[in-house]
Amino acid sequence: MRLTPRQQEILKVLRQHAADGTPAPSLDGLCGLLDLRSRGSLHKQVQALIAAGLVEPLDRHHRGIHLVPEEPAPDTLPFLGKIAAGRPIEALPQAETIQVPPRLRTARPCYVLQVTGDSMCEAGILDGDYVVIEHRQTAENGEIVVALIHGEETTLKRIIQEPGRVTLLPENSTLEPITLAPEDVEIQGVLVGQMRAYR
Repeated sequence: MRLTPRQQEILKVLRQHAADGTPAPSLDGLCGLLDLRSRGSLHKQVQALIAAGLVEPLDRHHRGIHLVPEEPAPDTLPFLGKIAAGRPIEALPQAETIQVPPRLRTARPCYVLQVTGDSMCEAGILDGDYVVIEHRQTAENGEIVVALIHGEETTLKRIIQEPGRVTLLPENSTLEPITLAPEDVEIQGVLVGQMRAYR
């Protein structure tokens, strides 16, 4: 659908309200914001946007419209920030997604982290790489995991689980393993894919 200048203005106003977190304007309010004298002239433009699936009416108690929520693209995953492959840092959730080819993920829920540091360099995981993590709380010995340490910090390491202890192994011969009690380590996911940009 090719939008008219007026329809583009309507969408711009609605996007601004959504970005500001303010309620969508009523039709009368929309007329005022667009400097229109008649709601009739607005009606035709609004109906075309509804027919195109770009906006939808508010409930019957509120005479207005709002943007139709966008569905995430099928090949995108949540991007949850950076994770250390050197010293542990916290992976902070962010309201972002990143495109991931289907072959780099599994059928289970997955997310993406960006690696900082070089403690996994001998496994081919370099500073700046993006890793695809399958969300689960268990892992096989030898798998590379996202581990939450002492409930505070996350790190990317190879895991070895033995009775009474968990060892998080760096893949960098200059660094020492981290050995912890099992209760001090929580597995948050297992590495299933990796992406790298060369620019």
